[in-house]
Amino acid sequence: MKKAILILSLLFITMSYAQDQKQVPLINVSGEGKVKVVPDQVAISISIETKGTKAEDVKKENDSKMDAILKFIKKSNVAKEDFQTQRVALNPNYDYIKKKSNYVATQSVQILLKDLSKYDALMEGLVNEGINKIDNVEFKSSKMVQLQSDARKLAVKEAKAKAEDFVSVLGQKVGKAVLISDNSQTYNPQPRMYAMKAMAMDAGEAQKETLAVGEIEITVNVSMSFILE
Repeated sequence: MKKAILILSLLFITMSYAQDQKQVPLINVSGEGKVKVVPDQVAISISIETKGTKAEDVKKENDSKMDAILKFIKKSNVAKEDFQTQRVALNPNYDYIKKKSNYVATQSVQILLKDLSKYDALMEGLVNEGINKIDNVEFKSSKMVQLQSDARKLAVKEAKAKAEDFVSVLGQKVGKAVLISDNSQTYNPQPRMYAMKAMAMDAGEAQKETLAVGEIEITVNVSMSFILE
């Protein structure tokens, strides 16, 4: 009997609490904050791919090319913490038409270039040293943390402004925020593959400008719930 009374009491308390919660008037809104900036850095992912019939020879040739590339990167005054090996692979490849096997060796490096004026010279040198793929080029900003913070603040301000617009004709006021959700999407640019043979420049050719920097946009989206007073 006592157990039944206890259960009924708990149910009554739970129902009463739920009713109290439902009685709190809320408004749910969203906000977006955008900040644009001219990038001052670029992350470059490059690869060397070597093919041949003997695994040992293919790996040896690929390693030799990568050694030259890493030395060139160091000579280009790129700090050691700004470049890193990303991938090393040696895979068999069987040609079913010719019924022959060969091997493909691949090594990839990512470079963070903090001086965009050196981009063309760096890329030309990498091509001359043997890279045959550019896997990705992604623009960045050294002030990304601060820019993201600014975008968050703008998103929250827009959400609150929306809430105030909605209730302005109701004779009510926007109270405390009771929920904030970050709905921002992580942007991962798709890798862009380029053949490098056509990029090599003749010795007497004038240096070209091949990088259009433009702007990058930092976007933050939030959902917020405010109490109505």
